[in-house]
Amino acid sequence: MTMTYAQPLTRRYTRARLAVPSLWRQVIRTGDKGEHTMVREPDRSAQTQLEIYDGILTAFERRDEVSEVLRASADRETAVRRLRAEFALSHLQATALLDLPLTTECRDRIARRADELRTALHR
Repeated sequence: MTMTYAQPLTRRYTRARLAVPSLWRQVIRTGDKGEHTMVREPDRSAQTQLEIYDGILTAFERRDEVSEVLRASADRETAVRRLRAEFALSHLQATALLDLPLTTECRDRIARRADELRTALHR
């Protein structure tokens, strides 16, 4: 009997990196005619999702400062580090913030989704 083992994930596919594209699809992705497409929720607790949304909403309140940090950063890793240091964000929050457009429409979608999660958690 031969045993096979799963290959370890490379750095490129760590869990933290897989969460952000799912978050992006969940909040931002719309169809050609403006309707929202349904994307299966990632396997992540509602508390973690709400934590990410709350951090993003806090950063939206200081949108100009976030934009300056992003412009001044040379690469993605530097931007994440500076966002975490200056705005007290977690790694997931900072990474998700990099992938989101800093628009009012995006902020409204995230706020709606955060309210839905809060309502579901308080039932």
